[in-house]
Amino acid sequence: MLVPGGVVVVTALALALAGCSSSSSSSKATSSSTASSAGASKQASAAPAAQPGGANQLQDAYQKVIADVLPSVVQITTGDSLGSGIVYDDKGDIVTNAHVVGSATTFTVTLANSTKALDAALVASYPDADLAVIKLSNPPGGLKPAAFGDSSKVQLGQITLAMGSPLGLSSSVTQGIVSATGRTVSEPRGGGSPGATIGNMVQTSAAINPGNSGGALVNLDSKVIGINTLAATEPQSNGAAAPGIGFAIPASTITNITDQLIKQGKVTNSGRAALGITARTSFNQQFQPAGAVIVAVSQGGPAASAGLQAGDVITRIGDTPVDSLNALTTALASLTPGTKVTVSYTRDGNNATADVTLGTLESSS
Repeated sequence: MLVPGGVVVVTALALALAGCSSSSSSSKATSSSTASSAGASKQASAAPAAQPGGANQLQDAYQKVIADVLPSVVQITTGDSLGSGIVYDDKGDIVTNAHVVGSATTFTVTLANSTKALDAALVASYPDADLAVIKLSNPPGGLKPAAFGDSSKVQLGQITLAMGSPLGLSSSVTQGIVSATGRTVSEPRGGGSPGATIGNMVQTSAAINPGNSGGALVNLDSKVIGINTLAATEPQSNGAAAPGIGFAIPASTITNITDQLIKQGKVTNSGRAALGITARTSFNQQFQPAGAVIVAVSQGGPAASAGLQAGDVITRIGDTPVDSLNALTTALASLTPGTKVTVSYTRDGNNATADVTLGTLESSS
C-alpha cells in the first residue's frame, strides 16, 4: 500500500529533550580521573594528527550538496496542511506535487532559513502526473532555482538526499540510495491525492515522511533527480510506514510537465501512452475482476484505428495481464507514445487481438 508523503495536518509538535548530569562519588576518584585525563592529553599531543579519510570526504560532499540545494527547497502551506516545493526559476515559479496543492488556489510559502511567509497562487495543476506549479506573488531577490539532473543517468546504488519539510520540520534532510528505477506506482485516492498512476519513478531508501511531498531528491552532484512523492506502508501494521521504501517522480517528467504548465497553463504533451478509450473494470459471473471493459472509444484514436469497440473487454497488453482498470492504467504507464503493442480482448465471448500504435494521454486539467 502506498501513501502520499506530502499532506499532513500539523497542530503541535513537541520535541522532548532530557538533560544528563553526573557527579563524582569521591575526591579521590575525581583526582584519579583528572590525572588520567592529563596523561591522555600528553599521549594525544605526542601522537600524529589524524588525516582526513573517506568518511570525512563523504561528509564534506553531503554538506556541499545541502548548501547548494537546500536554499531551493521551500515549505508550502495550504490551510491546515503542508508540503514542500522546489524553486524552478528566478521568476518565482515553484514545482510541487498536485496532491500538495489539492483544490486550493492560494498558498503561503516559506523559503529555507527564513520564517517570513510569502504569498503564492496556483499557476496550473496536472493530477495525472501528480505535478503542479505555484508562483510567488512578489518574488524576493536572490531566489535560487534548483538544477535538474538527467533521469537517464540515475543508477542503482547512487547516494541520494531527500530534502523537504517532514511533519513541518522545514529544511530537513535524510539520506539513502537509489534502490530501483523504472517503477510504476499507483497512488491511493483521497487525502488530497488524485490517485495518479505514474511510471518510471525512482525508488529510494531515503526517508520520505508526511510533509516531504514536493521536496527534492538530490544526487551528490547537487542535481535534483526527482520530486519526493510517495512512501510505502505496511498493510499488516495498520498502515505504518515501511522503512526505506519511497518513490520520487523523475526529473525528466518534472521538467517536461512544468515547462508546459508555466508556458501554456496546461499540458498538451504528457509523454504518456494512451489507447484513446474510456474504460472501467469488468467483472465475471463470480463478481471477480476479469479485465477492463471499453465504455467509449475516441474517434480517430489508437483503439478505434485498430478496430476496438465499446463493449470489448481488454485482458492483456503485450505480455502483461489486465484484470482491472487499474491494471490497464499501470500497464500503459510503463509504455511510451508511438509504441506498437498487441492488445488481447474478448468480444461477445470470443478471444481476439489487435495491434495498436499507442497515442498520447490528453490533459485532464
